[in-house]
Amino acid sequence: MVAITNSYYTAYSTATSSGSASAATTTTASAKTKTTAAATATSSSATSITLSDAAKAALSERSFAAVLADARTKLTELLEAAGRKSPLQNGELALDMSSLDSRELYAMASDKSFAADQNDAAKLEMQRRMEAALAGPLSIAKVTGNYTGLYNAAATFLDALGPEEKVSADWQASRASVTEGLKQLQTDSKTLPQAGENDPVATYIKLLETRGALDQSMASLATNARTTIDKRYADATAAGKVPTLKPNGTGALIDLSDLSSRTLSSIVLDKEGQFSSQEVAAAKSELRTKSSAVLMAGLKSASKSSDPTAFSQNVISAFSSLSAEERQAAGWSDKLYEAAVANYSSSNKLMEMFNQLGASSGSSSKSTPGFSLAGLLG
Repeated sequence: MVAITNSYYTAYSTATSSGSASAATTTTASAKTKTTAAATATSSSATSITLSDAAKAALSERSFAAVLADARTKLTELLEAAGRKSPLQNGELALDMSSLDSRELYAMASDKSFAADQNDAAKLEMQRRMEAALAGPLSIAKVTGNYTGLYNAAATFLDALGPEEKVSADWQASRASVTEGLKQLQTDSKTLPQAGENDPVATYIKLLETRGALDQSMASLATNARTTIDKRYADATAAGKVPTLKPNGTGALIDLSDLSSRTLSSIVLDKEGQFSSQEVAAAKSELRTKSSAVLMAGLKSASKSSDPTAFSQNVISAFSSLSAEERQAAGWSDKLYEAAVANYSSSNKLMEMFNQLGASSGSSSKSTPGFSLAGLLG
């Protein structure tokens, strides 16, 4: 697998060093907002002031300096837990950075106070997250032939990023391309939009064709997991307790629930024999809990939808958002995907038939009193 170190594909090719300046501008603006709000509250103490949700969010938002500090603290803790000096290995992401939020990740990618390998690792994680957000919707688009959901997913992902990132030229160019793509899809939802060179969706599809999905090395994650678990054993022993992997057992529970699905998968697969059977069993239990929660969430979401194909689409999305290794570890075979696709096709066909029956009953009722769809069903 070839690691690509620019963030967010070619749409994010502008040097991210400008991010610090943008962030400083955002922080200054935020400070001015707080000062103005405080002055207003003081000068009109007898007046009841109701702030909008947006204003409340602005007042409670961390400063960029605080974001930088949090990012540095988290990275240090992650490297220590994994027993690593660098988040990269052979140019590829070797550290699970899922605990960093989008603002912290952008700070690490853009601020020169971080080492070059840390900048690159953050950019790779940013890229990996966008791929993960688009993987499921792309699979749905391949089955349904409709690209609207894919571009909506890209818009949702970009809109959820932090304020510092949103003032960058890269973000604005990508968001404008996604908006243009959605505009074209209103006319033709079955054709992939031509939204220009800054379109992150089109670039993602091209990258998939040339180098496949971007993921952390399973071998690196397994090594990290071994170090993390050993440290937790040592901490429990140092506290005078007996470490255990059994939730209902006596002693200090070695909890694996905070590990990512991909890290848990590296333990379950245990390709290099680094883990005990008890550790593999504990990781498998946690992974099944996580994967079952995904399916249940898809079922719950579908139950609120009027679309009879909603659950099958959710399963297709969930299946495709996992790597082949994660699916293997979770016990999700290709038969699950095939069943979801078959269910979508049959549900969609039934829906089309009912629509046709509804249309014919509407036209027939004009000449046949009492004719209805209910009558057709008996």
